[in-house]
Amino acid sequence: MNNKSLKSIKTFDFKGLKCPLPVLKTKRALKDIEKGEIIEILADDPAANIDLKHFCEVSGNALIKISNEENNIYCLIQKT
Repeated sequence: MNNKSLKSIKTFDFKGLKCPLPVLKTKRALKDIEKGEIIEILADDPAANIDLKHFCEVSGNALIKISNEENNIYCLIQKT
């Protein structure tokens, strides 16, 4: 995927929230954007790494990137 195919990125900071809130708020955030748009999720709950991957698998949305840096999870999800 190249940068030209990325429509826009909206950032949602879910740090301080514990499971299942980061995933529930991610689901709500995806409802408010257009197909093809991308959201960036910031979280610090260790379970969010696994939960966001699983959410993308079952919802059919594209997990573009997920990384764990300094106990923070950064995730890019594209609405499909």
